[in-house]
Order: sequence, then structure tokens, then C-alpha cells
Amino acid sequence: MNKVNKYIIGVDGGNSKTDYFLFDLQGNYIDHLRTGTCSHERFPDAYASTFRIMRQHLEELLTPHDLEADQLAAAAFGLAGADIPSQKEQLGDVIKRLGFSNYAVDNDSFLGIKAGSEKGYGICSINGSGMSTGGISRSGERLQVGGVGSELSGDEAGGFYLARKVLRTVYDSFYRMGEDTAMTKPVMDLLQVSDKSKFIEAMVEGTVKRNLPNTELMQILFTAADQGDAPAISVIDQTAEQLARSSAGCLNNLNFSGETEIDIVLAGSVWIKAESPLLFEKYQQYMSDWAPCNCRYIFLQVPPAAGAVLWALELFHGQPVHSAFRHKVISSIEQVQTGQHAPIES
Repeated sequence: MNKVNKYIIGVDGGNSKTDYFLFDLQGNYIDHLRTGTCSHERFPDAYASTFRIMRQHLEELLTPHDLEADQLAAAAFGLAGADIPSQKEQLGDVIKRLGFSNYAVDNDSFLGIKAGSEKGYGICSINGSGMSTGGISRSGERLQVGGVGSELSGDEAGGFYLARKVLRTVYDSFYRMGEDTAMTKPVMDLLQVSDKSKFIEAMVEGTVKRNLPNTELMQILFTAADQGDAPAISVIDQTAEQLARSSAGCLNNLNFSGETEIDIVLAGSVWIKAESPLLFEKYQQYMSDWAPCNCRYIFLQVPPAAGAVLWALELFHGQPVHSAFRHKVISSIEQVQTGQHAPIES
């Protein structure tokens, strides 16, 4: 059987893992490979390693099906580290060298839009270990705001940032005329520090070694805020403002004219697993001031990798796939990731 242009591939490449999904054009799951990261930012030789690693893993996925990259109808890559134009250009060159011709490559924040919105366009706010915002207009124009891990671009959210902000708030209460906070005792207990004179050492050491208990620090933050602690509420309010500035800024810089309601997809562990509604409530308040139209908020409950597959199918068909097709793809990927789905014969 001639297998040319019968299949597509979707790739979700994060900072810790990469998912490769092979589907046919009817939306049937064929195969899946999960590997470590392919991000150029994680390797000394950067893009050279990305090319070498992706070539190895693509061969591992495609060879059992007697396929090569240049035989696929379309491919979509959502990659961590695709943040600024020069990075996206170099990653595009990597994809071309791998043999793909009909493809899209961009930051992994865009996958949330394809996975979460039936329309296939809108805004995605990622608030996980870090933060990033991506937007896609109806015409397909894309814009990324932030995501470079710096306050220079307003990346003042995410678990890593919030954990440090909790520590800063406690330190301020000790030595920088900051307001007393209910977070002090639970943070000291968590870090096993008995005296404030030793707090700076524990704080700096954990930051340098990157072994701070980020999840537990965020739980302390949200618990204190729910109990009315003003410094904790202030941290959450500042973060909600920065998230909303990026979302609304992305929305206002793309052409959504004629739209009465825009889908805002919220993805990442802080958005999805937050034990307090306060962050979202404050985010909504800021968005209501800055968004030029109504917003429909969607908490992303499906794997972002589904967005890569749907994007690749959209590239082939020239338009977003219909609802039943979407749910078929999403259901297959959910089954794969829960170990319930075996590949079909190609």
C-alpha cells in the first residue's frame, strides 16, 4: 500500500518530556512515543542536539510503520524554548532538515488553543512551572507574549516564581519593613528553620540548588490568602494582574474584529490544580477591564499533545476539524496517556 500522505504527526516537546503522536487522516490513533526533552535550551550544543535527538526518536516511531518524515501529510510541533523569532526560525530549520515540508512549529503554549477551543483560535494562558501566553486569530496569525522566564516580559507567574515570591514576602517581614504575614510559621516549618537569622541561607541555598518545595510553598500562599492574609492576597493579586496583562495584550494585538466572544484557554498546573479560586477571580476582574470583548474561559483538562495532532490535521484539511473528529482524537490521546489504548495496525 502507498503510505505517502496518509498520516500526520503531532509533537508536544516540553522542558522535561516529549510526546510524539502518529495518526492517520481519519483521526485514528496509530502510535505514540514518549521520550525526554528535545528542547535546545537543555543541551550544550543546542539545536544540534535537538536535531539529533528528534531524528533518532522519529525514526523509532516511524520505522516500524515503514514511514519516513517526508511521507507524512502534515506535522505540528509545539516546543518549549520556541520563544523569540530567532529560536523559532532555527527550530523551523531543524524541522526542515528532518524531512518535513507541510508543518507548523511554535511555542508549546499554542497547543492549548488547539486542544481546548472548538474554534481552533483564541488565547492560551499557561501558568505551570513558568508562564507563557499564546494567541491565534481566526485568520491564523499567531502571537506569543512573554514566556522567556524574565520579569522583563512580565513573566511574573508560575510555580517557580510564586514560590520565590512567598520566600521574599516572609523575608521582607523580617528585615525589609514588610507587613507581618501568616505565611511565616508554615514556611519556617517547611524549610526546617528555627530562627529568622538562618532564613536567608535556607532561601538562597534552595534557590541555587533548585530544590525548593514549590508546590508546598504555593499551598501555603493560597491557604493564607483564603484566610485573609493581606501579604498573601497581594502576591496573588500582582500575579493575576501580570497574567491578565499578557492575555489581554495578546488579544488586543491580534485581529479578532467581529468576534463577540473569545475563548481563553487556561493551562498549566497552577491554573488547573490551584486549591483556591482567588487567582482566577482576580484574573477575571482584570480581564473584564482590558479585554475588548467577552471572554469564555476554558480550563484545559485534555492533554496539550492533542492540540499538536489537531493542528497537524488542520494543516492538511485547511481548516479546523469538526467537533466529532476533535473528540475522537482527544479521546484516543487520553486513552494512550492512561494506558488504555493500544496502537492499531497501519
